[in-house]
Amino acid sequence: MDLKELRKQINDLASAEVAKTHMWFFKTGKGEYGEGDKFAGLKVPVQRRIAKEFKNLTYSELKELLASKIHEERLIALIILVQKYAKSDESEKEKIFKFYISNRKGINNWDLVDLSAPKIVGVHLVNKDRQILFDFAKSKDLWERRIAILSTLPFIRMDDFYTTLQIADILIEDEHDLIQKAVGWMLREIGKKNLKVEEDFLKSRYKKMPRTMLRYSIEKFPESKRKKYLKGKI
Repeated sequence: MDLKELRKQINDLASAEVAKTHMWFFKTGKGEYGEGDKFAGLKVPVQRRIAKEFKNLTYSELKELLASKIHEERLIALIILVQKYAKSDESEKEKIFKFYISNRKGINNWDLVDLSAPKIVGVHLVNKDRQILFDFAKSKDLWERRIAILSTLPFIRMDDFYTTLQIADILIEDEHDLIQKAVGWMLREIGKKNLKVEEDFLKSRYKKMPRTMLRYSIEKFPESKRKKYLKGKI
């Protein structure tokens, strides 16, 4: 199984109707965050099936996919990398992590980040130096900032909230709604594990947080408490 065969499968299964919907959904118009992204028109379950079939692609082939203008080719490459990482030994995991970071330019839409960053970058850094996440959080690149905050999800699941809260502070006034939503989501995840930690963070910051970030972070609060936050009366 090589790239030629993979691309033939994508072409054979392509749907112009699905592609049109995806181009709208992932904001590919001029000035939008996904400007210029191209879609073949494959739904995610189909892409997962293809990834399973082509799981033994070489790093050179995966690099070519990640540099592709076709969104599905990049997503399939990331699905393969996630699966490969989960089954690898420590040496290979380090190689996959470095490969991911080196080819991050192709990880340039929210679905690509969300599917891969927690399961590769986040898991890899659980017991390692996390400075790269702080560097990404301060980046001008939207997707590096989203990688930074989404990669903290595995930490949260281990009751380790410190890095998430530090990065949330860096991004607290970010103007892009994809970052606002991501930060709010991670704060909400903290609240599921420890509501006091989330509220301690929110109480001194919620008035300066963008409305979208706040709404996402308090989504699971009781309605009465949610209204108090939204009215600035906590």
